[in-house]
Formats: sequence, structure tokens, C-alpha cells
Amino acid sequence: MSLKPWREVAVPHEDVRKGTFKQSEFAADITSVNNGQAPAEYQDPELFFKRTYITEGMKRLLDQVLRRLSGGDGDPVIQLQTAFGGGKTHTMLAVWHVAHASLTADRLAGVGPILDAAGLTGLVSAKVAVLDGTAHDPAKPKEHAGLLVNTLWGELGWQLGAEKGYEIVKAADQSGTAPSKETLKQLLNQYAPCVILIDELTAYIRQFGEKPLSGGTYDSNITFVQTLTEAVKNVPRAVVLASLPESENEAGGTQGQRTLLALEKYFGRIQALWKPVTAEESFEIVRRRLFDGIVDGAARSETIAAFARMYDEQGNLFPDEYRSSEYRKRLEDAYPVHPEVFDRLYEEWSSLENFQRTRGVLKLMAKVIHTLWKEGNSDPLVMPGSLPINDSETKNELVQYLDKGWDPVCDRDIDGKNAASTQLDTTDSRFGSLQACRRVTRSLFLGTAPDSGSRQSGRIRGMTKKEVLAGCACPGQGLAVYADALTRLVDRLHYINGNDDRWWFDTRPNLRSEMEERKKSIPDEAVYTHIIDELRTAIRPGPNFDGVHVAVPHQDVPDDESLRLIVVPPVIAYGKDSATCSKYCLEAVVKRGDKPLVHQN
Repeated sequence: MSLKPWREVAVPHEDVRKGTFKQSEFAADITSVNNGQAPAEYQDPELFFKRTYITEGMKRLLDQVLRRLSGGDGDPVIQLQTAFGGGKTHTMLAVWHVAHASLTADRLAGVGPILDAAGLTGLVSAKVAVLDGTAHDPAKPKEHAGLLVNTLWGELGWQLGAEKGYEIVKAADQSGTAPSKETLKQLLNQYAPCVILIDELTAYIRQFGEKPLSGGTYDSNITFVQTLTEAVKNVPRAVVLASLPESENEAGGTQGQRTLLALEKYFGRIQALWKPVTAEESFEIVRRRLFDGIVDGAARSETIAAFARMYDEQGNLFPDEYRSSEYRKRLEDAYPVHPEVFDRLYEEWSSLENFQRTRGVLKLMAKVIHTLWKEGNSDPLVMPGSLPINDSETKNELVQYLDKGWDPVCDRDIDGKNAASTQLDTTDSRFGSLQACRRVTRSLFLGTAPDSGSRQSGRIRGMTKKEVLAGCACPGQGLAVYADALTRLVDRLHYINGNDDRWWFDTRPNLRSEMEERKKSIPDEAVYTHIIDELRTAIRPGPNFDGVHVAVPHQDVPDDESLRLIVVPPVIAYGKDSATCSKYCLEAVVKRGDKPLVHQN
């Protein structure tokens, strides 16, 4: 079966094809957008929504914001708290564009249906204030048109109403004390409808110590959060969105953890729930950001049907869920990437401390798609076995999240120029025709590398043969080749480990590697001496032989009528040098030193 390569069906965006994308472009920065300095894909509302997949969480949040700004029953305070890279900032940018209403809803892809569901006829233009904790220095005032603003509440007043807005909170800003709830109600009422977007608040407040700074004190900033949330609740057309880290580790240090607990207390009192990005939603997020679209729908359908048929007809070789109609739907949604890639990234890799769920996947897949496009990859889908780990940038993008020690594993075993997998593919045409060994090791690496060390000690380690095949096999290929490749690799590689029907990679060498390293430190002479000693202990004269002579010179064997057994010295290997071995054996029965034997028995 000849299926069209993914590259002929789903063409990447120009910046991905050419490799001109910048990693920073995948990092949404709300302050840059607010200042008008962000890349076009974030700054331009039409382009932003064209490349943005509106997830269930984003849809619900936009619904609440639009209802609130229109004077309806929307939530006044929404706390966005998910794992690192869960899409919080991107969601805030969607709110920023909707609230500014610089374009009508019909030009913002996906926004119209949200308005219809909320029973609204159009967008409401609102004032927007962005309080970004990483853009403010608590020890240094910010200057606006010659006016020095010290605190977050001073910044809020300025962004909502310039000089007049600042005047309302001026006294509190200059004294560093939190404004009262009534003061904030006055500010919000005067500039409603309004949206306040608060990002990285924990990072800002945790910097305060015992001494007051120009930004106030630790307590005054915590009090500001409390009074702001209470004030917004009482202003019908005002809404606050605040992002908080999900874990104490992300909060940073003892002070950060203390700050996070305090903020959760006040935001949690009147917060609305928000659903983070799911693995299925990431399919469309990646497709919109990295691909122009599907240019051959018939070829796409043919590929999906072929994979579904393979999983159905050879179901005993793949995980059980691959045969379900739900999995076929996942193949359709994820095309041109195999769902297994997303599953591994979202299940294993997102458990790593620094791997960002959305941004991390985008950064990695941008590198992968660019490299595969450049190399002319002809796979029908981008699979775990397709990942070009031999490409230094792709490898570095992956190993940066792992513990130290993965570079030699990749280079020696998985996909390096001199890797054992590459050598097997090169020397065995059966493997080489499919790059079977490299596809197996890439699949194993993607699925098991994050489990190294003690981090995931509670999980069952490794991948089954079915899971490995799922990451490699394409319709029309002989699946036995991949099973055989796995067997050969288990016997050959230094960093592959196994237990029952599960295999995994680790930075610690396996027993085979340990054996070979120890062998290098022992001279051959010592090995031969040990073998001879063991043979002399194991082989004794008995009813069959009157004498046993292990690795001795000819002249040391008595010339008599007794039946004797002579054991060839281990330094003489029959398989490697049969002529030398035959000569030794012949001389042993016809000569004693330089003289012929009398009893040639």
C-alpha cells in the first residue's frame, strides 16, 4: 500500500518549513501585547484567533467574561491555576483581544458562536489593565508621562484612566498602603466595563521582605488582592482574571509558597473554575500553529483508514484501545501527527518539572516538523519512531528536561551517527529498509526517558512490545521486522533494560555494558589463568582417564601406556585459528618435546 507522505497532505507554515521561527514566538507575553510590541500572531486579533484553537476552558472563560462585561451573570473573579505551560497566558490574550473589541466578532474565528451561546449581539469594548508581576520591580517606580507610579494599585489606576484614574489611588500609591475597598469600587465604577488581567502575581509579591519598598510591603500587596476581589464583586461590569502557579515548586522557595497560599485564600473565595488544555485539544493547537491546513483531504482519509484497518486486522500486535472507533477519531483529530506522540508528551513528559504542557509541545514539534521537512521524511504520519533524535537541536530540546547523562545514551544507543541502532540498520538490509532499529529506539526513548531516576518510582516502568510497535509500524510494513529489531537491540545496546515484557532506556548502563567495561580492565593472561584453574578443579582423573593434563607443554605429559586426557590451552581458540589448534593436537599425540612419543595413545 502506497500512502501519501504527511508532507504532501499537511504543509507546515512557512516559518516552520524554513526554520525561521523563534522559540520566543511560542511564549505568549501579555505585557508585550499590551504595549503593542508582540509578534503579529499575538498582536493582530484576526491572526491570533485564526491560529488559536478555542479550547473548552477558553470557551467557558470567554463566555463568562462577555456576560460580565455586558452586565450579565458572568463570574467577577476567575483564577487560572494549572500546571506550568497549561495555556493560562494564551487564554488571557484571548480575553485581552475580546475586551478591546478592535474588530467585530465575525472577523475573530470562533468568537461568534460564543456570543450566540451567551445570547449577546456583539462585543463590548472595555478598558483593560494588565498587571504583570514579571514586568514590575517592587523596588523601582515606573514612569508614565513624567508621573512616577510605585505600586500595583497605582499601575491599575493609570492603565484604566491615565492621570484621572491614578488620582483616585494616588494617596495609597505614594504611601505604599493598600487602597480601601470603597476606593477601588470608585475606580472600577468610573471605568467600567473593565477587565483586569493579573499574571505572575506570586513572582512579584514573593520579592517583598521585612523592609518596605516603593511597591509597598508584603502585607499591603496581599491586602490589595483581598480588597480588589471584594470590590470587583460589587461592580457589575468589572472582571478580574488572575493566574497562579499550580504547585508550591512553581511558586519558588519558602516565601513563594507562603505567598501562593495567601493568594489562594483570597482568590479562592470567589473564584470560577477553569479547565486546562487536554491532550486531545493539543492536536488542534499544534495543527493551527504549525500547519497551513490539509491540502488533500482524500489522502488524509486514506491514511487514517489504512491505519485503522491495520490496527483492526492485526489487533493482537497493538494495544487494545487502538481497535476502537474512538481511536480512529483521535487519528483524524491528530493528523498529520500520530496520537501516540501527543500521549507520550502529555502523559510522561508533562510530569517533568520544567516541561510546559502547551508551549513545550509546540517548541518540540516545531523543531521536529522542520527537521523532517528538511530531510524529506516520507512517513504517512509523524510517529514516535519518526522523531529525528540524530538532529542535535531536536535532541537538545528533549534532553534539556531530563536528568544529566542522556547525551551518551542517545549517541551510543538510540540515534547517533555511530549508534548501535544505526549500525544494525546499516549492516542488515532487512532492518535498514525501514530504519527499524532506529524507529524502535526512538519510540522507546520518547516513551520511557522521563521515567528515569526515582521521579516516577510509583509507576510501572517500561513499554510493552505492543506499545513499541505502535510507535513504529505503518500500514503495508512487515511488523515482524520491528519485533526482531527489538530482540536484536536488547542483545546489543548498553542502556536498554528489560523486565518480563517491558523495556526502557536509562542513563545507567545495563549488565551487559557493565560486563564489557569490567572485561576491559582484566588482562587476557589473568583470564586464561583463571580458566585453567577452574578446568583443573573441574576435570579429575577417574575411571576413564589415568591422567588429566590441562594446558601443559608436551614434554610434561608422561610417555607410558596410561590413557591420558590433554586439554588444549585456552589461548588456542579453535574457531578463530583452527590450524594452530589442529597442530597442537597432532603434536600432543605424536611428540614429547622434540622427540617422538613411543606410546602414541
